[in-house]
Amino acid sequence: MLILLNLASSSQARCLLWRGSRPAPVGYYFAHNHSSNNMKPIRKAVFPVAGMGTRFLPATKAMPKEMLPIVDKPLIQYAVEEVVAAGITDLIFITGRNKRAIEDHFDTVPELEADLKAKNKLDLLETVRDVIPSNVNFIYTRQPAPLGLGHAVLCAAPIVGNEPFVVVLADDLIDADISVTQQLVEAAHQHDGSVIAIQDVEREHTDRYGIISGEPVNGHTTRMSGIIEKPAPSDAPTTLAVVGRYVLEPEIFEHLRQTQAGVGGEIQLTDGIASLLKARPVFGLQYEGLRYDCGSKAGFFQATLELGRKYHNL
Repeated sequence: MLILLNLASSSQARCLLWRGSRPAPVGYYFAHNHSSNNMKPIRKAVFPVAGMGTRFLPATKAMPKEMLPIVDKPLIQYAVEEVVAAGITDLIFITGRNKRAIEDHFDTVPELEADLKAKNKLDLLETVRDVIPSNVNFIYTRQPAPLGLGHAVLCAAPIVGNEPFVVVLADDLIDADISVTQQLVEAAHQHDGSVIAIQDVEREHTDRYGIISGEPVNGHTTRMSGIIEKPAPSDAPTTLAVVGRYVLEPEIFEHLRQTQAGVGGEIQLTDGIASLLKARPVFGLQYEGLRYDCGSKAGFFQATLELGRKYHNL
């Protein structure tokens, strides 16, 4: 099912493409997202994929960086599989120019499927069909200009509405026995607040990350009191670094709208979270899993080698 919608804001009209499939089974949302507190079920994930991928030029001149493959799957597919494993059913992609390949990847290709079936290549046929989970909706909207991660998340506000949601940065590929998104969702329901994935890094690397401060809640969770973007090692309050996974309450949108744009007119998600935690509880969760920074050539190469050995016997 294809439905074309126009969402108008005060500044512009946005075009939204919804790719729907059959509804999730009865009880699906409850089984994956039920909680005894006041937080609503978490059904939506936002994928900011409008970046230009300049660190991988010339490969990304005409190809989205999110479509670069780790062995035989593009980065964005690993991210999608992670959130689907957590029970997320509405996937919202914030795209830009030259990103059409992402939409095509998550679309059906009847000619290819017919050819594989005719040649009895049933394993490949199943692989192609599994790219699009049967109970998931794919939604696409444009970020009109590269105005920062906070602005990209804000572009999803008319679609997300008044619900908590997940933000996933596909550059961070995380190999985990339990989906990191699922770990965050469970923590968000447990603590009734927003939750950000964090990892402990070497102090000399704090200038590469957003760094949080706060008080420990348990061995893996910190109630945040502050967050700062890429502090020098001597200025970093801790070595707990933000990783590209977030569960955010919908109040974040109002805080992003009130966030002052920085250099180049960019709105930073870090600044929005710093404002949010003054009004609502925000937690950092040290997740279980191994992260690969596939936004760097070294991390991309490492992921290809290690996942190739682990899952493909290469």
